[in-house]
Amino acid sequence: MIGTAKFIGLARVSSREQEREGFSLDVQEEALERYASRKGGEIVKLFRTAETASKEAERKSFKEMLAYARKNAKTLTGLLFYKVDRAARNIFDYVELERLEADTGLEVVYVAQPTENTPAGRMQRRMLANMAAFYTEQQSIDVKEGIARRVQSGLFPSKAPYGYLNVRVDGRGLIEVDRANSLKVQRIFELYATRNNTLDSLSAALIREGVTYTDSRPEFVRSTLHNILRDRSYVGEVFYQDQWFPGQHEPLVDLTTFSRVQTLLGGKTYNAHSSVYGSNLIQCAYCGHPLVAEIKTKKTKAGPKEYRYYRCSRYNIGDHPKIRLNEIALDKQVLELFDSMHIEDEKIRAWVVKVLQAKTKGVGEMRVEHLEELQRQQRKTQKKLNRLVEIYLGEEIEKDLYKAKQAEFKKRQDEISLQIEAVQRQGSEQSDLAVKTFELSQGLKEKWVIADISEKRRILEILCLNWTLEDASLVGTMKKPFDVLIKGLSVQTTRGDWI
Repeated sequence: MIGTAKFIGLARVSSREQEREGFSLDVQEEALERYASRKGGEIVKLFRTAETASKEAERKSFKEMLAYARKNAKTLTGLLFYKVDRAARNIFDYVELERLEADTGLEVVYVAQPTENTPAGRMQRRMLANMAAFYTEQQSIDVKEGIARRVQSGLFPSKAPYGYLNVRVDGRGLIEVDRANSLKVQRIFELYATRNNTLDSLSAALIREGVTYTDSRPEFVRSTLHNILRDRSYVGEVFYQDQWFPGQHEPLVDLTTFSRVQTLLGGKTYNAHSSVYGSNLIQCAYCGHPLVAEIKTKKTKAGPKEYRYYRCSRYNIGDHPKIRLNEIALDKQVLELFDSMHIEDEKIRAWVVKVLQAKTKGVGEMRVEHLEELQRQQRKTQKKLNRLVEIYLGEEIEKDLYKAKQAEFKKRQDEISLQIEAVQRQGSEQSDLAVKTFELSQGLKEKWVIADISEKRRILEILCLNWTLEDASLVGTMKKPFDVLIKGLSVQTTRGDWI
């Protein structure tokens, strides 16, 4: 009787090659429907996995089909597949189908590869499943080997990074420099390495210069800039399986500039805004998120003028208070704070200096240890370089390998030297910065105005455990011994010059 047999089916095609060979979803579905019709029944549920689906999506469809079959086994006649290799990606999936057949009594049918439900028929299906699994595994190995050979020849394993183009030449995938975007990449490195920019100010600088990411997404967001500045592809290398390999593409950035940028990034995901001292240092009292800086340029009779404002990073979300504080108002409150810390008594001043020197001793010792470790690494690398020369002179290695290893060791030396320079720059100034900050706090108004951004930021970090902005008022939790110096910070009750 028509409609008495009820089947579920699965149609799967995982590549364009299979579609060209006649395994398209439409072909499979028509074959499954014809089989169900010949058996006097219908397909009550059909699972489809398109060729563009990921392995996770294919696995999900397969699991959903098994779950549906077990749940409705009493009302179903069987499961339909076009071929064994369309049913299961591997032996484990095929075993799941055999287990389902044994547990529920549902017949599993491969319409283009009919076999009897006998020991001989089951052995034949298992052989087909093994052949399919072998083909899939071998194909995976071939693809990986092909990618590895591509990397070894100096080509990117997949899509080229921003600034380069994937092109086809005589049927081979090669890399060319994108003349327009490569100039943008070079400008990004130049601005970060030489203009005292961070990710925030760099993004703003690119906008001012009219440098856009794409036509649809003009702005270079922080994460994009960070990824570009960290990408060794721009010095001529290729990334594959957690390693960098020499590439054959044209470098966009010289190694000296790239190394300087890495040191300036300092291993952090994002740097604080270097053109303003408070960005990401102050938290919003309303929601606890950091304040970010906005730099707006306004036209005046004297020419363009920059205005700096602080607002919460969640300023535009929901019913968050719409408060922005300009840097002039922030400066005023900081100076009020320093005024409240002034001490007339010389004995108390001497005691504070003694306490600060004791507290900064540990920091100085850590810096010395860091410097000694870097110097140890430098000596170790030099020994390796000397040993390499000995091996080469002894004709124990080929010239090409010698040059490659020599370049590797010298690059490592340059990296360590740059780190040593960065540590030494901090040197004695950083070791007694807390003492200098206290001394400055006793008469800071004139000096604060002429201090640069990094100095202001370090001073605030030493003075306070944390800073928050409550409405328009800056509130700090002072560190010891500054907490005993503070007399109180004046709180503005009017809008003043904040907006």
